[in-house]
Amino acid sequence: MAFISNIAVKAAAVAALLLVAAVSPAARAAAVAVAGGAPSVPAGPLDIAQLGAKGDGKSDSTPMILKAWKNACEATGVQKIVIPPGNYLTGGLELKGPCKSSIIIRLDGNLLGTGDLSAYQRNWIEIENVENLSINGHGTIDGQGALVWSKNQCQHSYNCKILPNSLVLDFVTNVQIRGITLLNSKFFHLNIFECKNVLIDKVTVKAPGDSPNTDGIHIGDSSNVTISSTTIGVGDDCISIGPGSKMIRIHGVKCGPGHGISVGSLGRYKDEKDVEDVQVTGCTIAGTTNGLRIKSYEDSKSSLKASKFLYEGITMDNVSYPIIIDQKYCPNNICVKSGASKVAVNDVVFKNIHGTSNTPEAITLNCANNLPCQGVQLVNVDIKYNGSGNKTMAVCKNAIGKSIGLAKELACI
Repeated sequence: MAFISNIAVKAAAVAALLLVAAVSPAARAAAVAVAGGAPSVPAGPLDIAQLGAKGDGKSDSTPMILKAWKNACEATGVQKIVIPPGNYLTGGLELKGPCKSSIIIRLDGNLLGTGDLSAYQRNWIEIENVENLSINGHGTIDGQGALVWSKNQCQHSYNCKILPNSLVLDFVTNVQIRGITLLNSKFFHLNIFECKNVLIDKVTVKAPGDSPNTDGIHIGDSSNVTISSTTIGVGDDCISIGPGSKMIRIHGVKCGPGHGISVGSLGRYKDEKDVEDVQVTGCTIAGTTNGLRIKSYEDSKSSLKASKFLYEGITMDNVSYPIIIDQKYCPNNICVKSGASKVAVNDVVFKNIHGTSNTPEAITLNCANNLPCQGVQLVNVDIKYNGSGNKTMAVCKNAIGKSIGLAKELACI
């Protein structure tokens, strides 16, 4: 019978609480919650190797991980699931709550997602309806996406069949993910939906720059989410922020390759919720197609607001389109190009942003005729085209605000 010693529990509690003074509200809430109380003895082992999992990269470890989750979820206090060194092949893992315990998943080995798509109902690792969760360690969640990327048709059809996301958090409150690597997802690497108080810290996300739809971290309908000191290089958005997201803090992130740090697409579906209070600070974006982008559908189905954005202290290194607001986004020509947007974009500050663009168009503010962008500020933006034969430029339409401390060619509002 496996159990956690009092010493281990106290160590976990102390480690969590030491974070409280130094990090964001999301981190503080997650740290206090995960500290938890005294554990009860689980119904069985929490180390998947003790449950029979073989780290040979070939044997199916799905049943052992599901059993470890069940044992931890039905106990109380703080319970630690251990994935030891080794390569553990799995299919779909639906890790459902509610749980009586606070759960730590210690990932020191590598989880491998099988290339057999019939082994997944929806996603690969989906954690649902849980409070107080920590995933930490030096291991890897490897989606082995190269085995199935050729089956992704989303570049050709916008209503395509979605391949499994690697790690999905649904309705999870108070969560920390620290130190791990997410590698070569089949679709998104990390998808956060309807979550509260989330900290992503010192995580690495990697996939080839030409891998399809391999977004690094996607956030939707979630609040109080912090992403810090994280390195992301993928084939799509490094970070994408969807409708219903509020109190998002992104700091010290290195992005590239990929499509940059994006808000949207907004307005594709009915009844989408507002996006509010997003701060992106102290980040580096290198070799991406876009830098900082807010995008909404030209014929949006929802009436919503995207407001209160601060982008500050950003370094651009050879980015194609460093600063973009696009209220006329229309992928694959699926929109009615009427220009009648229902998505209001207000109070957006781009401050202390410098570096290089590999196209002349360093700033693009393409706002709607009927609903201009309001309160846009360009403050001390110094981005230079690194090519020859053209000068750096800004293209701004229907954007209302002010420019402070910019070269004449960039001061378009």
